[in-house]
Amino acid sequence: MNQSPLAERVRPSKLDEIIGQEHLTHPDGFLAKAIKSGNVPSMIFWGPPGVGKTTFANVIAHEVKAPFYTLSAISSGVKEVREVIEKAKFQRGVILFIDEIHRFSKSQQDALLGAVEKGTIRLIGATTENPSFEVNAALLSRCQVYTLKALDEAKLLELIKQATKQDTWLQSKKFSLKEYGALLKLSGGDARKLLNLFELVVDALGESEEEITDELVINVAQQRVSVYDKSGEQHYDIISAFIKSIRGSDPNAALYWLARMIEGGEDLKFIARRLLILASEDIGNANPTALVMANNTFQAVNVIGYPESRIILAQCVTYLASSAKSNAAYMGINQAQQIVRQEGDLPVPLHLRNAPTKLMKDMDYGKGYKYAHDFPQNFVDQEFMPDKLKGKKLYDPGKNPREEEMRRRLQQLWGKKYGY
Repeated sequence: MNQSPLAERVRPSKLDEIIGQEHLTHPDGFLAKAIKSGNVPSMIFWGPPGVGKTTFANVIAHEVKAPFYTLSAISSGVKEVREVIEKAKFQRGVILFIDEIHRFSKSQQDALLGAVEKGTIRLIGATTENPSFEVNAALLSRCQVYTLKALDEAKLLELIKQATKQDTWLQSKKFSLKEYGALLKLSGGDARKLLNLFELVVDALGESEEEITDELVINVAQQRVSVYDKSGEQHYDIISAFIKSIRGSDPNAALYWLARMIEGGEDLKFIARRLLILASEDIGNANPTALVMANNTFQAVNVIGYPESRIILAQCVTYLASSAKSNAAYMGINQAQQIVRQEGDLPVPLHLRNAPTKLMKDMDYGKGYKYAHDFPQNFVDQEFMPDKLKGKKLYDPGKNPREEEMRRRLQQLWGKKYGY
């Protein structure tokens, strides 16, 4: 087997070779045109692991033929950033790629600001975390943000086929892909992880032609289990097990996975941030205090360092795991966004529109609106949806004591209209 991993050997060098991000690679898109012209702006690539963030950076470097420097936020700091900026002063069009830029502190990100603003460097950052929360507002305002999508089953299989055609070592091996379920499941949508696992499986085959089965993949994967690596694949596997344990109401398993992350040196703010998301996504209105608890935990972890923060995290984790669960609000906003994407910008009913000018009042803006507080129980039956969506129920309270109480109130108010 070659020394460099398969994922590295078959990494695309052209935009049209990238699989699964057609919304960014389309020739008529802004990014494709910018790359073709060579005038690429500073940008942030945001998406889950193994979907092509680093690949995009490499493609840009290859296409625009500009001086290209790479730093990792895990192992680099202000010193390394300033060294690149100093070199860039004597070069033209320098591109600096920073992997996992969300791990840079505020002071480290501030060190980039002046060089980006003056055009000394063109920054390309890659992050798995929401840049709105993890990248300084001043730096973010000077960057285009591109979101990369998770790879579905069809795209992952296309990657395997593409790699098999491109890589000479794979072509020299005799095998057939009989089953691929385990490959896809163990890779978790991570293209890099998928290709490297695929290479390990092929390498484990004998000289004669053999079939790749789910059983073979699992056996090979089990032989390659690694210790927790906060910057690698195990990082995502452990956090997945952690979140699923809390969602599944098992505080014992949740504490175990929490301990794994703490002992592995995981960023405690990362853990607290995931708890904050979970409190709303998986508990929601079944127990609104969960969000308050998670938010207070996040704030406390920011103030109190290790080792005391582990106690605060443990308290929050056990509370969230033991709480009633509901994803009703999460499902509701998903459905609402899907409708917006399908239906477009439906007009706001006239009686709900703001009427700050006489002209708008003459056009009946706001006419007929009923102020709820002027009516008994602060409620009056009127239409708030666009005409096309009348009677469309988006929030369906979960089956737990708190939301059942909410359901009863909604039944009294809107039962006939929305079917509560």
